[in-house]
Amino acid sequence: MSVLQYILIFNLIGSIISLIGGALLLLNKNFAGKVAHLLSSFAAGALLGTVFFDLIPESLESSGSIEQVFLFTLGGILFFFLVERFLHWFHHHEYNESEITGKPIIPLIAIGDTIHNFVDGMAIAATFLVSLPLGIVTSIAVGAHEIPQEIGDFGVMIKKGLSRKKTLTINISSALASFVGALFVYYFGQNIEGLSTALISITAGFFLYVALSDLIPEIHHENKKGLAVWETFYLLLGVASIYGALYIIENVFHITP
Repeated sequence: MSVLQYILIFNLIGSIISLIGGALLLLNKNFAGKVAHLLSSFAAGALLGTVFFDLIPESLESSGSIEQVFLFTLGGILFFFLVERFLHWFHHHEYNESEITGKPIIPLIAIGDTIHNFVDGMAIAATFLVSLPLGIVTSIAVGAHEIPQEIGDFGVMIKKGLSRKKTLTINISSALASFVGALFVYYFGQNIEGLSTALISITAGFFLYVALSDLIPEIHHENKKGLAVWETFYLLLGVASIYGALYIIENVFHITP
């Protein structure tokens, strides 16, 4: 298959996976809440594993400049902080009652979700342009953190009185932004020298920001000792899964960069 086909297929898979999270909530609210907590932990580990096992090493190898890699990574962290700060972009499922009742939060969620999915598509495309293993591992990490995000978004929209059909329509529409982001990077990444390498470092910053400022703090808020142990286990499992996926891709399927 061509690189573009891989990009589109894995974006489609990611979009379907993200909607599974919302479907879980529609089917069973209590089960979805438990799954969201554990998957948030797994996603944090997967994102961190992708950053340190794949994205940053690949950026250093492609760029050859440590300063440039860390500059773009820091830039990614700061950029997404500003996006979240000014758009009130709530990634996941921790909304308090005043936020739900006191603001027109549904448009904010739709805008935030659209931007989030656009960036996810850019990340997947940028990594596939560099290597197939990098693209696959990045897609796994993206899919892992999409499920708890969608559970949170579906939950708030339904609590605000939206019908299940409208909630699903809004989330499907925002998911299409990932394809726009992917095609944008696919076109410009091949025509602008060094863009893919810069985007990989920015993606590393994006993943670090989501894991460290959003997901891991949620783990710290868990007071039930039994569940906290399981969340810690799933975080470590997320890290190990990325390491294992890289090993299998390169040593079992012999897919190399």
